[in-house]
Amino acid sequence: MLAGALATWLLTLAHSYPMYLLAALGIGIAGGSFTVVITYVSKWFPNERQGTALGIVGAGNIGAAVTKLLAPLVMVALGWQGVAQIWAAALAAVAVLFYLSTRDEPDLVERRRRGVQPVPFMVQMRPLKNLQVWRFSLYYFFVFGAFVALALWLPRYLVGAYGLDLATAGMIAAAYSIPASLFRIVGGWASDKYGARKVMYWTFIGSVVCTFLLSYPTTSYVVQGIEGPIHFTLEMGVVPFTVLVFVLGFFMSLGKAAVYKHIPVYYPDNVGSVAGVVGMIGGLGGFILPITFGLMNDLIGVWTSCFMLLFALVATALIWMHFAIRRMERKRFPQIESETDLPEIMSAAGASGQR
Repeated sequence: MLAGALATWLLTLAHSYPMYLLAALGIGIAGGSFTVVITYVSKWFPNERQGTALGIVGAGNIGAAVTKLLAPLVMVALGWQGVAQIWAAALAAVAVLFYLSTRDEPDLVERRRRGVQPVPFMVQMRPLKNLQVWRFSLYYFFVFGAFVALALWLPRYLVGAYGLDLATAGMIAAAYSIPASLFRIVGGWASDKYGARKVMYWTFIGSVVCTFLLSYPTTSYVVQGIEGPIHFTLEMGVVPFTVLVFVLGFFMSLGKAAVYKHIPVYYPDNVGSVAGVVGMIGGLGGFILPITFGLMNDLIGVWTSCFMLLFALVATALIWMHFAIRRMERKRFPQIESETDLPEIMSAAGASGQR
């Protein structure tokens, strides 16, 4: 956090574009703190409470929405340098507060007491050989990367597709970010109560429906009727579009929490490395997808092409997840011969303590 605060302050001292990019690169350090806090917080809670705890941590994404609302006001009053300086000072203050009010996680204290050496870097990286880690990364590429991409893309979309003024479009984008971030807490709680796998099914099925409806472009039809041609048009107005995008954001927030619920369960000794890769892929989604949205607009010439891409992405994730789960179930319970056998076998396994 201190390094991120310093890099943010250095933005105000940049006098050329290369210097500005160098300072901006340093701000990426702050993004790494998310992986650190996932590792740190997960150590304090048992498995049945980790989802809720990590969901609360993840709700910090609301800071991006708050910045969208407050930064323009500060910029008008103090200039863009004022924004960077105030945000840097706030981050430094939080770093000091964190240092003074927290302590090392219990297992780290125990390892130090016993004189256990830190795990070598290459050992920490071994889980990355598992395809499952990259499957989780695809999930996060959609639920987080696409969420960030939509938050960035919505103002441009609303101005271009619906003719809204930039201020109104920006307010809608900010409103989209705030509740969707807070619902991450709900996703964490639901992951603890119902299971992260079930929440991921909710997320992907709901997102498939939303992106399919959003991807349908405004279309005019001519039907040859009995008394002559019948003309009609299918289009989505700005109000139903906004509602549907907010519903999509809700499902994405559930999924963001559920993905990170998986990590300490499957990789309790490698939370940092696995969460780091998953978070990195998600962050790349927030960077790559807006560029891809613009490219698809140029190539296809349809505003809804961005949702066509998201539909293909989430449908792929859903199919991969489902078949991966079925493969794990058949490997664990080779007696499964059909879909109808699964509930009885799983129920028996749960009753005997094997689940």
